[in-house]
Amino acid sequence: MPKRLLIVGHVPSPNTQALRDAVQRGAASDDIDGIDVIAQSPFDTSPEDVLAADAIILGTTENLGYMSGALKDFFDRVYYPVLEKKQGLAYALYIRAGLDGTGTRIGVQRIVTGLRWRAVQEPLLCKGDWDKAFVDQCEELGMAVAAGLEAGIF
Repeated sequence: MPKRLLIVGHVPSPNTQALRDAVQRGAASDDIDGIDVIAQSPFDTSPEDVLAADAIILGTTENLGYMSGALKDFFDRVYYPVLEKKQGLAYALYIRAGLDGTGTRIGVQRIVTGLRWRAVQEPLLCKGDWDKAFVDQCEELGMAVAAGLEAGIF
């Protein structure tokens, strides 16, 4: 039975859409087998989606030094329905930050700590002015998480 990698990324702009698409492209690489990759908006993601996931990649913009309202809404809706059932869920995070992403990273990490999810990568901070290299970094993140899931590392 394939394992499921859920990508929950907020995409309010063409650049952030490119980042989520890159994560998805990396995760769905032809070099990786046995992984179903689902990418969707935080608003479209339900507790059932999280319950069906074997790993999750979260993507957000930095908004006023915090995560996007979309990702916060996602956490508000799924927190209690998944709390006891998904402890230890492997997760990774990427942040599109105009500043430094620190407040965003801390905000997300506080919530996932409460959920008892397990980080499998350091957060990817795509910070400052737009750089095309962010797309490659996000693709590598998707591939790394999918490969780890495929190998049974998490």
